[in-house]
Amino acid sequence: MNPNIMSRVDDELETGEWLASLEAVTTYEGEGRARELLEALEKRARELGIYPQTLPYVPYRNSIPLSKQAPFPGNLELEERITSIIRWNALAMVVRANKAYGELGGHVASYASAAEIFEVGFNHFFKGPGEDGGDLVYFQPHSAPGVYARAFLEGRLSEEQLKNYRQELGGNGLCSYPHPWLMPDFWQFPTGSMGIGPINAVYQARFLRYLRDRGLAKTDQQHVWGVFGDGEMDEPESIAGLSLASRESLDNLTFIVNCNLQRLDGPVRGNGQIIQELENLFLGAGWNVIKVLWGSEWDAIFAADKSHALLRRFAATVDGKYQSLGAHDGAYNLTNFFDEDPDVRKLVLHMSEREIDALKRGGHDFRKLYSAFKAAKETKGRPTVILAKTKKGYGMGGAGESRMTAHQAKKLDVDALKAFRDKFSLPLDDEQVEKLEFYRPADDSPEISYLRSRRSDLGGYIPQRRQKADPLTVPPIDSYAAFALASDGRENSTTTAAVRVFSNLIKDPGIGQRVVPIVADEARTFGMANLFRQVGIYSPVGQLYEPEDAGSMLYYKEAVDGQLLEEGITEAGAISSWVAAATSYSVHGVPMLPFYIYYSMFGFQRVGDLIWAAADQRARGFLIGATAGRTTLGGEGLQHQDGSSHLLASTIPNCRAYDPAYAYEMAVIIDEGARRMLEQNRDEFFYITAMNENYMQPSMPSDERDGIIKGMYRLGPAGQPDAAVRLVGAGAILPEVVAAGELLKKDWNVDATVFSATSFSELAREATEVERANRLSPEKEPRRSHVETLLEGDAPVVVATDYVRALPQLISPYVKASFVALGTDGFGRSDTRAALRTFFEVDKHNIVVAALAALAKEGIGDAKTVAKAISKYGINASAPAPWTV
Repeated sequence: MNPNIMSRVDDELETGEWLASLEAVTTYEGEGRARELLEALEKRARELGIYPQTLPYVPYRNSIPLSKQAPFPGNLELEERITSIIRWNALAMVVRANKAYGELGGHVASYASAAEIFEVGFNHFFKGPGEDGGDLVYFQPHSAPGVYARAFLEGRLSEEQLKNYRQELGGNGLCSYPHPWLMPDFWQFPTGSMGIGPINAVYQARFLRYLRDRGLAKTDQQHVWGVFGDGEMDEPESIAGLSLASRESLDNLTFIVNCNLQRLDGPVRGNGQIIQELENLFLGAGWNVIKVLWGSEWDAIFAADKSHALLRRFAATVDGKYQSLGAHDGAYNLTNFFDEDPDVRKLVLHMSEREIDALKRGGHDFRKLYSAFKAAKETKGRPTVILAKTKKGYGMGGAGESRMTAHQAKKLDVDALKAFRDKFSLPLDDEQVEKLEFYRPADDSPEISYLRSRRSDLGGYIPQRRQKADPLTVPPIDSYAAFALASDGRENSTTTAAVRVFSNLIKDPGIGQRVVPIVADEARTFGMANLFRQVGIYSPVGQLYEPEDAGSMLYYKEAVDGQLLEEGITEAGAISSWVAAATSYSVHGVPMLPFYIYYSMFGFQRVGDLIWAAADQRARGFLIGATAGRTTLGGEGLQHQDGSSHLLASTIPNCRAYDPAYAYEMAVIIDEGARRMLEQNRDEFFYITAMNENYMQPSMPSDERDGIIKGMYRLGPAGQPDAAVRLVGAGAILPEVVAAGELLKKDWNVDATVFSATSFSELAREATEVERANRLSPEKEPRRSHVETLLEGDAPVVVATDYVRALPQLISPYVKASFVALGTDGFGRSDTRAALRTFFEVDKHNIVVAALAALAKEGIGDAKTVAKAISKYGINASAPAPWTV
């Protein structure tokens, strides 16, 4: 008989015997006993290593056994010496700043714990720009001093800059954290607000694949690395992209989580184990997990531990105790850890207290870290996370090592500084230590030569940032937005206009391939269904199913080279995807033009921190806040109605925010933005609100482009003098303002001049700049701002908008006439648009009453007329103010 058949028969018999035994135990001894046996078998299987991702008792030992550990290829002695020098310079930088000024802050302990992690990356893995674009590294923000200290050794930063750390205004100093806006040639990615680095890293790794699959860039050799803290992983954004990374097989992505077991004020999981928790989290999300927990000094102890007593002891030790053990010496560790279990004590009977004290955590061991980095880089088909156990404040001794106060440690006394020097064998005498002198070996020293050669072999220095990319030509506006410029009174929504504008841009042979439509969900709601078939939805695997609507004209089409990014219900993920595209000009040298369209309520209000980081990163692109305003999304109610996004947008210096009412305004603003970002290389982005309300769209009047971009222009014949009252409308409320002007004439014989305000924030910015220039140039002829010129004179001004009154009030200081702002302060409600506008007092009737009241206040008209208008239009004067209910 065939031996293979015999083997299979034997296997089946053996399996049958095991199953029969289980059934017998269950029948005669009960289910409890059966469970005990199964648990014992599982335990033994873990001990034998049959389950590769699950180790005995608790996954609390290194994932890579000594037998599989990759040999360390570098000069260990030199790398340790370089790391010690960088550690000292980082420490000296922070302590000097606080010794001199006492209030500048800064952090030492985070980099002290992560120094070896960074150096393994810098010396062996983090590729510089080179020919293939290089790797992209998201640096733990509190470790910025260490990155600066390394750049100082590389000759990229001067000693003067280090001396002026956190003194950017007075001495060409260095900014606190990674900020591309402040150091545009150095930092690539802002990570100062914890949580945004991890999610941005995920979507950056995916965007590399998007560029590759669409044939826009060769990115296969690039890798995304993110060094983050274990406490940082509690931020929801930190874990928001994990499943996407696994689902799309992003093996070009590696997280290194610096597990020093501490938040900013104490242990991350004082009563638990953060490393175990993170392993379960990442494994559940489908990541490859590599733990680097124990240094090489532990290898012999583990080899002698045949009964896994040490692992049992680790399982019973919570992070709060690990912190205490890390803060004390070998004698303390013997008494409070090893002596608590006789079997564990036997493993170290041959070791002295000094040797116990020298047992390192894996995150401080170059050999262990290198092997982990290498395994991560070689992993195919899924992303990898390296969980590296370290001590916060490593080397700071009693001044900060594993202390609750480690994060706040900014000053060290002389004895602590000397102890630090001695621990790392730094060539500094006592006087140099006391003066906190920086140390940099000579250019021809082994340390500097080695450091530079490693970076040369890896393609150059990092971090470094490219400021510009080759400009792209935007086609004439008539070629893609003629429909909006000549609407001839057709009814449409500004959302439809926006989508149609960028859909037409996609067809342009010049920049069409650079347009990146992005939607979090409900693309059909925003009128983007035509893009499904036109350009397809990006998927790295294409479409593995026949869509339910395959027979329809606008069927749901996924494709490897799809252009549309349909992110699902994740505004944080979608904005991160937008950031990757909006900074592609710098990161990849490939300018893109992303349009992210979303419910405006879920933009600045939900992910404002990520938008602020995009501004820091000098993003270029369009954010389209659809279904905007507090009264345009009838029926949805409080959580969906936006009345504040424009006010929030006004606080971001390089965000150009517009609230157009008409399709031609939308087209002009998009055209202007595209030209400024693609042709002129301006570091700014545009936030444009769009409404789903259909109303009559007029054609564009001549010579109004300038006014649209500046933020306001006059409707109606040019050159006419202002009437008795000026009405200003914005966005969805402009039609109400126009109607109010007609009612004023029809019912009260009052002439009104009507203005369209496309951007209160742009008006206010320009007016503020003019005001400042006049104040600082007292001997020059005063300039006049656009709003001052347009609204000069004494005729009252009444402004109505679908946003809170504070938005139009941004321009009130620059208007000399009586100024009345109507807005949608308060919580939203579910109802019709008409009812909502009446409730918030921004409908045409309330605008008329406001105008008549403003005239009465100026002595034109009287209070009786105002009372008649209130009665005529059925306004409930006794109703509470909308912002109070």
